[in-house]
Amino acid sequence: QVQLVESGGGLVQAGGSLRLSCAASGRTGSRYALGWFRQAPGKEREFVAAIRWSTGTTYYADSVKGRFTISRDNAKNTVYLQMNSLKPEDTAVYYCAAAGGGISYLINEYDYWGQGTQVTVSS
Repeated sequence: QVQLVESGGGLVQAGGSLRLSCAASGRTGSRYALGWFRQAPGKEREFVAAIRWSTGTTYYADSVKGRFTISRDNAKNTVYLQMNSLKPEDTAVYYCAAAGGGISYLINEYDYWGQGTQVTVSS
């Protein structure tokens, strides 16, 4: 069982930055990966970024590549999503999720989910 708690969402103007945090606790394995997903009103949940805990390998959606950075702090068991050059279309609820089978962009590979944090980007 893995517990995930997100924080750091809020309201920001277009072009601004936010950093999301995801604190993880519980049992993990060597292939454990953490990912960020987002869901805008009326849209399906979509992949944003993921990181493999043991190696630091990262993977990004094309829509955020070059603007968002995922990273981890092993000592704090926390994953971060640094979001720069934010656009109104980045507005969504952002979810942290954990996958026991390795890094993936597929939503059904993730077994554990946080409660979500709202990010709103004004134009």
